[in-house]
Amino acid sequence: MNTWQEDLLNLLLIPATTAEAIFDRIKQTAQQLGFEHVAFGFQNPYPVTNPNVTLLNNYPTAWQQRYAQAGYLLTDPTVAHGRQSQAPIHWNDHAFASNRALWADAQDHGIKTGWAQSCLERSGAGSLLTLCRCTEPLTASELQAKETSMRWLVQVAHVSLSRAIFAQENPACTALTKREREVLQWSADGKSAQDIADTLNLSKSVIDFHLKNSIQKLNAPNKTAAVARAALMGWLS
Repeated sequence: MNTWQEDLLNLLLIPATTAEAIFDRIKQTAQQLGFEHVAFGFQNPYPVTNPNVTLLNNYPTAWQQRYAQAGYLLTDPTVAHGRQSQAPIHWNDHAFASNRALWADAQDHGIKTGWAQSCLERSGAGSLLTLCRCTEPLTASELQAKETSMRWLVQVAHVSLSRAIFAQENPACTALTKREREVLQWSADGKSAQDIADTLNLSKSVIDFHLKNSIQKLNAPNKTAAVARAALMGWLS
């Protein structure tokens, strides 16, 4: 296994690492794969009515400002594609057919070629990793040689960065006990407190106690939100 792959695997074992530190490692790997710019967007599954979106990138400052000023996040065809499909998308005229102004604007700012893939969870959480550069196009032969590594980077980025972002946005959260995780796992399967009590040979009051503690630890408004947040943190696997 390559050194950079071994280093990235360590990110999965240290979920407390900050999002900024993880993103720096992702950038280093992208550069080794031939891409000078990286963008990562993560959407939390809650609040449901207005999900939190976190954006990290090392684009030129001028392009970051132009992208935000033009509101391109709402009309970017690669973002729209990533919300619907986990298939990679290669930047070209066809990919940006619905927003040629964005494509022309990006090229005017030196962003010439790119590739992106999303990672979507059943909880509603999702991310999009974009790898791009200002030099030569991404050829079919290069894509064939590197796409497995690029797809692998997408998965590592999603798991490690989503956990770090969640932890930073919810500093009050503390680790769940083994029993609290178990109770939330059964809750995620749609079991009631009484059902869980019968399954684990415990009293309903004990189950309610664990659920109450979990909700408080996760700073969640109710059991459903606690299950969603615990799942996002990877605590129910």
